[in-house]
Amino acid sequence: MTDYTNIYNKLTSIIDERNIKINEILKNHTYTRLGGKADIFLTPSTYEEVQAVVKFAKLENIPFTLLGNGSNLIVKDGGIRGIVILLKNFNRISTNGNQLVAQSGAAIIDASRYALKEHLSGLEFACGIPGTVGGALYMNAGAYGGEIKDVLDYAMVVDKNGDVVKRTAADLELSYRTSNIPEKGDIVLEAAFNLKPGNYDEIKAVMDDLTFKRESKQPLEYPSCGSVFKRPPGYFAGKLIQDSGLQGTRLGGAEVSTKHAGFIVNKDNATAEEYISLIKHVQKTVLEKFNVALEREVKIIGEDLEKK
Repeated sequence: MTDYTNIYNKLTSIIDERNIKINEILKNHTYTRLGGKADIFLTPSTYEEVQAVVKFAKLENIPFTLLGNGSNLIVKDGGIRGIVILLKNFNRISTNGNQLVAQSGAAIIDASRYALKEHLSGLEFACGIPGTVGGALYMNAGAYGGEIKDVLDYAMVVDKNGDVVKRTAADLELSYRTSNIPEKGDIVLEAAFNLKPGNYDEIKAVMDDLTFKRESKQPLEYPSCGSVFKRPPGYFAGKLIQDSGLQGTRLGGAEVSTKHAGFIVNKDNATAEEYISLIKHVQKTVLEKFNVALEREVKIIGEDLEKK
């Protein structure tokens, strides 16, 4: 059994002990309100602390996981072993001319609003994406015809060796809902976006329209992970699920949304096991009815709960 007391004591020498928690319940940090405990939960305040934690974990051979803000994520009921890092303290946003620089823990929605305040156009599409800047790069987030790759200039990351490295947009190999960030094991610290001067009222009108579309069509009244599936070539995932008669299908506390079939909501204290089982049921049903394999957009991490 891992001696986490000893690890905790070592970590206090490289990170403020107020930012270290043992057995933190992760459902408190995910949009789905799912997830067991993290052995060690860290919220570093500086880039140097992130570097130190990465080097420490490598030296001690301790697995570590970057949580983001848990918006496109399902954490299993058994939680996550090792170290879990949340970059919520990295939330500064600034501009330099037509370039907007946002730290990875800032909400991408806030970045789009900051751009509006500065009369800068290009991030309007992100005004309804419920994730962090780091998470948006991780999956090349997009909506309503726009994607992160359209405006990203570069990102500053901590690589798997604990070194700070500058990655250009091309370096990240951004494509539909993917990047090479997980493959490389990078932790995004901040990102710079190249925007264009625009008219405040025109930018706001676009953002207001997109916000209305999102709020009127998506089941925001319940916890969820957002769109569960990627769009299959030539189809719409939500339409396939709807035409399969799956809207309203429920497994425990998890339900295929009656408002938007592409969403699965935590209707009543669902477990991650119920949520994941419902995802698999949707995939199986759509494949049988339409011979279309739905690929998950949401990421699933962690361990199953041990059965007693």
